[in-house]
Amino acid sequence: MGVYCRFLVFLFCLTLSLIFGCGGPNQINKTVETIAPDESILRVGVSVKAPPMIFKYNQQIIGLEADFARELAAYLKRKLVFVELNWKDQIPALANNRIDIIMSGMTITELRKMRISFTDPYFVSGQMAMIRSMDTLKYLTLLQSGRIGYIWRTTGESFVKQYFPGTQKSGFSNSEDGVKALINKKIDVLIHDGPIILFQASKYESKGVTPVYRLLTEEYLAWGIRRENVQLREEVNQFLNKMKKDGQLDTMIQQWIPLVTRR
Repeated sequence: MGVYCRFLVFLFCLTLSLIFGCGGPNQINKTVETIAPDESILRVGVSVKAPPMIFKYNQQIIGLEADFARELAAYLKRKLVFVELNWKDQIPALANNRIDIIMSGMTITELRKMRISFTDPYFVSGQMAMIRSMDTLKYLTLLQSGRIGYIWRTTGESFVKQYFPGTQKSGFSNSEDGVKALINKKIDVLIHDGPIILFQASKYESKGVTPVYRLLTEEYLAWGIRRENVQLREEVNQFLNKMKKDGQLDTMIQQWIPLVTRR
């Protein structure tokens, strides 16, 4: 196992030991959209299939976004409610006032900005590739004529379809399915968000996969808020500025995504 991947696994296990079971009495998990608007509650929309950003471990919602949500709820003095949603349902749920904020590793895009508002960005990410270790020397050739996988309804899907016209393309509902297709040689390259690629590569390194340590794009992650909810957006931006100034933002990011910096 490579040093960097061992480091990722160590920090992942350390993080689980620190936060497992930390939901406490002020956190509720919901898989249905039945929480009415309430100024004492922060309804956070999450799609829990994107480790290390947001995912489930022993029925607990954890990850970088989960930690941010807990800190934000405490800052706002509200009870935290996680509302689990499919990725495609996040923006509709926000627009219909079934949640207050999306905290699921969402990238700012011009199309999304037409439907919702975003907070200030908290992290610079981008698309990254994962390949089989035996194919390292063929990486550039595979990008031109290989079989490339992506995750549906993500910026990775748009990137792959736009920039790799000469390849066979396959979409998957989540990163786990994409990695398994790579391991089983159904695709040659998997392209997805950098933090998720690094996490999955550390998890499945023994299966013969490796990340390509180079971002293919530059993308800004932020939290989605309804356009008319100006007050919440301002409060969340104040929270972000506080965390940036006192160094807490970098500390939390490094805990889940080591050796990667935010902007």
